[in-house]
Amino acid sequence: MALHRLTRITIGVPNLDETAAYYADFGLRATGEHTFATADGGEQLRLVHSPSRRLVDLGVGVDDPDDVARIEASLARLGLSLDGHGTVTDPGTGVRVKVEIAGHITRPAEPAPVYNGPGRADRLDARAPGVLREERVRPRKLGHVVLGSTDQEASQRFFTEGLGFKVSDEVPGIAAFLRCSSDHHNVLVQPAPVPYLHHTSWEVEDVDEIGRGAHHMLEGHPERHVWGLGRHHIGSNFFWYLKDPAGNFSEYYSDLDCVVDEAVWKPEVFSDMRILYSWGPPVPPSFIEPEDLAALMAGNHE
Repeated sequence: MALHRLTRITIGVPNLDETAAYYADFGLRATGEHTFATADGGEQLRLVHSPSRRLVDLGVGVDDPDDVARIEASLARLGLSLDGHGTVTDPGTGVRVKVEIAGHITRPAEPAPVYNGPGRADRLDARAPGVLREERVRPRKLGHVVLGSTDQEASQRFFTEGLGFKVSDEVPGIAAFLRCSSDHHNVLVQPAPVPYLHHTSWEVEDVDEIGRGAHHMLEGHPERHVWGLGRHHIGSNFFWYLKDPAGNFSEYYSDLDCVVDEAVWKPEVFSDMRILYSWGPPVPPSFIEPEDLAALMAGNHE
């Protein structure tokens, strides 16, 4: 695969300072006034002013100029092209995608957490490491973004036929889980009456970090809670969703499916409740239809 990761995103929000404070609290490291880095991915979030919340641009990493040339040829077949800055806009979501040569995210292998289980005591005479952690939760990398598109089929073609994303799983007419790396999905596109950013997702070490991160974020800020703790079926990941002051959802996740062999992974088509989750609290209505969707629609037509 010529593509290998999401590099960075730019989110437009009307309340810059308030939203920036949220992402600093979320565990991202401030690198400038409104820019933030993850532990492994470097600077991956930039906030800019916008009259309403939206994903402004999305970076996709490739290895070399030949990869860029192949993408340019694929986009041409869709009647699109990269501009002088290596960017192209998806008509359905309105997001500007920047194709850029970037290094891979590398991380030394670390021992997996040791869990005791029924009839199996692998951790002896010691407390679980997860309950002893005192340091701040720090997201390792940007994992994926979920976008509303006014033309879901066209957006899916843009990311797959134009940029080279692969389909991991699909819910016909509702969502396509697309990957540009070994992660199960890096972009999800769903139909919407107006283009908007549904959520961004940030990888943490394990389910303990999800719980610790959410616990910290909700202390004194119950309004940040959206949905969690739970586990998705598609992608398999544990999740907890929170909401930033602009109205964007942000997700802590861990244990996402990894696809490294195209011949072994078999994309599935889903049509039941597994499209949402395997277990967890009931899905809140605001997760399906954000509370500010009508305002976003009104603003889009002003």
